Amino acid sequence: MTRFPRCSGVVMHPTSLPGRFGIGDMGPTAYQFVDFLAAAGQSYWQVLPLSPTGFGDSPYQGLSVFAGNPLLISPELLLHEGLLAPSDLADVPPFPDDRVDFGRVIPYKTALLDRSFAHFQAQASDAQRAAFAAFCAENASWLEDYALFAALKEHYNLRPWYEWDRDIARREPDALRRWREHLRDRIEAQKYRQWLFLNQWLRLKRYANDRGIRIIGDIPLYVARDSTDVWANPHLFHLDENLEPTVVSGVPPDYFSATGQLWGHPIYRWDLMAEDGYAWWIARFRMAFTQADVIRIDHFRGFYNYWEVPAGQDTAVLGRWLYGPGARLFHAVTQALGEVAIIAEDLGDFDDASRAGVDALKAEFGYPGMKILQFAFGGDPNDPFLPHNYTRDCVVYTGSHDNDTTVGWYQVTSTEKERDYARRYMAVDGSDIAWDFIRLAWASVANTAMTTTQDLLSLGHEARMNHPGTSGAPNWCWRVLPGALTDNIAARLRELTYLYGRLRKP
Repeated sequence: MTRFPRCSGVVMHPTSLPGRFGIGDMGPTAYQFVDFLAAAGQSYWQVLPLSPTGFGDSPYQGLSVFAGNPLLISPELLLHEGLLAPSDLADVPPFPDDRVDFGRVIPYKTALLDRSFAHFQAQASDAQRAAFAAFCAENASWLEDYALFAALKEHYNLRPWYEWDRDIARREPDALRRWREHLRDRIEAQKYRQWLFLNQWLRLKRYANDRGIRIIGDIPLYVARDSTDVWANPHLFHLDENLEPTVVSGVPPDYFSATGQLWGHPIYRWDLMAEDGYAWWIARFRMAFTQADVIRIDHFRGFYNYWEVPAGQDTAVLGRWLYGPGARLFHAVTQALGEVAIIAEDLGDFDDASRAGVDALKAEFGYPGMKILQFAFGGDPNDPFLPHNYTRDCVVYTGSHDNDTTVGWYQVTSTEKERDYARRYMAVDGSDIAWDFIRLAWASVANTAMTTTQDLLSLGHEARMNHPGTSGAPNWCWRVLPGALTDNIAARLRELTYLYGRLRKP
């Protein structure tokens, strides 16, 4: 069977689910969302990266590519498993329903998880203790470093690792031994959170899979400098003897930005990664495909070529293009993991040679690229984002987490020229623009069509998930209100899914 049969799905990060604990989690409302997707005839639930988040709360600036976000752990499931007491959930603060207030949620959920760890230490069953020990042993290759890193972050009041004391920042053996002993209990608490996360996520994934819903995960090409990945593997990145980056990531100037975008991630030592057969990447993909059925790779073009900027620059102007590992990496991944289902995020400005190279890389491995409908209506009938120009091997989105909602696009972000072209193209008056976009995506020849929960609800600019180039609230804060995803919406989406041949096969 093809890895991408004709079907459809919905993008919603778990933090956006409703619930009384201030942030969406892997508890009952996540299972209700799966039920909604199944009733609507959908095949996919797409999430953003599931990594623990740091400053700015962005899932794309995670503290580890292997660990999960403890904020997603469901207190209700812990109560059911005897890992919290009813009294622990008796006085839940009055959190807002429509957004995540990270400043209040983080200390509340962290204290709750510490209480759960105390319950576990005092009264866990033999089976629970054995399961936890087995998890720690099976995941030691990344868990030991992550748990120490997270415990040290607590100790150093969340300061980045490169501002810690020099000996532990450099991972000197004596310092590692000393801190592992000093922080032993906090390290165990961090391991415990990861055990809870993976248990709850895999249980939710099984429930979804049993109902015909596959999970689309998301991994960014680059990792944050302040991450376990860089701290534990400095040799895999272009760092100097003081562990400062010598070059950083970005994209060059283009039509949208005269100075380009300076992202600032450390750049991989692709030469060293090649020497051990891309072992770090294979481990990363192995974990990703444990947690998801399909993986979207953010900034996929960086595997073909990437923009490298000398450290210390204020803009991305003074950079250079270098070739990435290309097919060598994906041959290694395929050899280790077999044929995998990957969606290549291939958006952005490309010169002809780079576009040809990225397209050839996608074609060699059968990875579909992406189309965003909001990009389609500039007035050129040959625009590759217009559905009549699609081929089957792509994934069309009404919009992504980095776009405005479709209603927000129509009311705020777009130009009158774009709005006029969209109305004429679809032969509509714009009064139901979000569902017009959903119908257009679903009707296209693209094998996979995706929309967002915000578009299902016809929400406006206020429900946008992220504004690229900005940090902090309201980014990553949006939540769906309880009861918003009604049976009528499921029926409406199912009808479109049936009409355009996207109903999942039993």
